[in-house]
Amino acid sequence: MQRRNKKVFCAMAVMGVMSISACGQTTEENVQDVQNEKIAESEEVTVPEIPETDFEVTITMENASPFHDGKFEGWGTSFCWWANRIGYSDVLSEKAAKAFYDKEEGLGLNIVRYNIGGGDDPTHAHITRTDSEVPGYAINPTYDETSGTYTWEYDWTQDANQRNVLQKVMENYGEDIIVEGFSNSPPYFMTNSGCSSGAENASDDNLREDAYDAFATYLVDVAEHFDSEWGVRFQSMTGMNEPYTSYWHAYSDKQEGCHFEYGESQSKMIVALRNALNERGMEDVQVSGTDETSIDTQLITYNNLSPQAKESITRIDTHSYSGTSLARMKEVASSEGKNLWMSEVDGGDIVGRNAGQMGAGLWLARQIINDMNGMEPSAWILWQVIDNHISKDGYHGKTDSGMVDVEKGYWGTAVADHDNEDILLTMKYYTFGQFTRYIRPGDTIISGDKRSLAAYDAENQKLTIVVMNSDEEEISYYFDLSSFSKIGTSAQVIRTSGSLENGEKWKELAPIETLENGLAVNLKGNSVTTFVIENIVE
Repeated sequence: MQRRNKKVFCAMAVMGVMSISACGQTTEENVQDVQNEKIAESEEVTVPEIPETDFEVTITMENASPFHDGKFEGWGTSFCWWANRIGYSDVLSEKAAKAFYDKEEGLGLNIVRYNIGGGDDPTHAHITRTDSEVPGYAINPTYDETSGTYTWEYDWTQDANQRNVLQKVMENYGEDIIVEGFSNSPPYFMTNSGCSSGAENASDDNLREDAYDAFATYLVDVAEHFDSEWGVRFQSMTGMNEPYTSYWHAYSDKQEGCHFEYGESQSKMIVALRNALNERGMEDVQVSGTDETSIDTQLITYNNLSPQAKESITRIDTHSYSGTSLARMKEVASSEGKNLWMSEVDGGDIVGRNAGQMGAGLWLARQIINDMNGMEPSAWILWQVIDNHISKDGYHGKTDSGMVDVEKGYWGTAVADHDNEDILLTMKYYTFGQFTRYIRPGDTIISGDKRSLAAYDAENQKLTIVVMNSDEEEISYYFDLSSFSKIGTSAQVIRTSGSLENGEKWKELAPIETLENGLAVNLKGNSVTTFVIENIVE
């Protein structure tokens, strides 16, 4: 895009009139006035004019995230349930670790939400997915009716698949990895229904009244073992996941889950977990919560926690499957002095007209931009990077879901091909990478508009802007960077568009020149583009 300038002639006003001497000569003083006037008339001052574009957005540090001292913690994914499905294979585990956690060749994720399985009654066989029956560690339970005491033993060979993937990630990319431990359900013998998929009535609490401390002990035992035996220190833990919902019911064919009523039940769980961690000398392990499915619900449940429970929570975690109160969520977390994570979301929708294989990726881009601009959390975490599996034999007598239709919406960003021991990537994967590879931990998130997100790396004097265009036609943008005192002369350009067969996948294009106070760009239809400007000073 060409820059246009406006010529402005600035004339200095000359006060009064020239006096003429008796002999018709101008005085020395009046000669100087005339010279000044001529100089002023000849001076041409160039004032840059903002180019005519379809959209304009101002990028300013005034719109920076307040969380985690303004430093972004990173991008991540839950390991529930894909790691439980592929972890039997070292080949698949290593390929997945590289595809998702390698910051040079992969997505460069650095956060793991590790699912601590409760474990169902061994006689149950109601879950039909091949990936979601996550083993628990507790075995041989007993219960003393008189004292209300739970006892059990541990089988640390359980959950080997999920743990294998974690170990591959830690071995190869573990320098900056953050691991959170989270639970979908307590062990079955601590539940009212005797089933780790939920209560008989999905709206009822399923953790037994006398089992809060026992469940907290179980979680902390697992955390302690991970630390001492496997060298994995959980940065944070949460004992509940989407607790105030009616999704979880006994004998579900899908997964573990547990309802906790907001207020007293959730508060008791949070305090029990905090106390159990403190008793083991694990004060540094944060308690987060409450990971509700909706941002609006998250506000309700947090506001109804007891003072002790609020004090126990270091960070508010929310999912963003629904809800509109993003700005309010940011306001509450900030005013309460809590950190904020967007800890789970995904979906099977598409965005864009005639977007083809980019439709699912554009949906993901829009979700990230909305969440990050609206709440400015210090981390953004996808539900599962792999949601579908291909296997002619299935797994444990169950049938896998097979390949996704890449022209439509689908969950996850890749598919595990067990028959060929391969990870099949999609354009949704490459779209995700337009954010994760270039907006990095330590950056400061800066909100843009409904199509853009920015981040500033003060240490390296680098600004990153990610922009989506879900229109079929090209659009133009002007990014006003006038709030920065210095701007580098060019911007690196990386773009994803089209299809797997012949599209652009993190394609580096020719750099473009910046303007004096901003950046003007044209955006290809149905694309996501990342611009990186170096030598830019706040």
